[in-house]
Amino acid sequence: MRPLTDSLDSEQVGVSIARCEPGWQNKSHDHAAEDHEEIYVLLEGEATVVIDDESVELEAGDAVWIPPTATRQIQNGDVESALVLVSARRRSVEPRRVSTTQDRGPPTDLSGDRGSRPFKMK
Repeated sequence: MRPLTDSLDSEQVGVSIARCEPGWQNKSHDHAAEDHEEIYVLLEGEATVVIDDESVELEAGDAVWIPPTATRQIQNGDVESALVLVSARRRSVEPRRVSTTQDRGPPTDLSGDRGSRPFKMK
């Protein structure tokens, strides 16, 4: 994990880059005490983010937003992956996933009955 917040002289937003080996996973945690929401952007590879015991599968180009009180854990897939992790004070309450590879149209709901509300841009 490479924190960039200090290098960028940011006072409000935390930014880190994580290069994850195949099969790597971090410790399950939340950011309720800091009241920080997070956004994970998967740049390459494949990974699962477990949000409150619900698995959200990410492909390269996907992003997921996570509220402060939700527990989260990154579980890397079978290949090396790269993620950008962004954190800041919250302003909403429902996690969602979008594709960063598409640039037009409203989000398409891919969640079915899943509580984590993943989305992908059309």
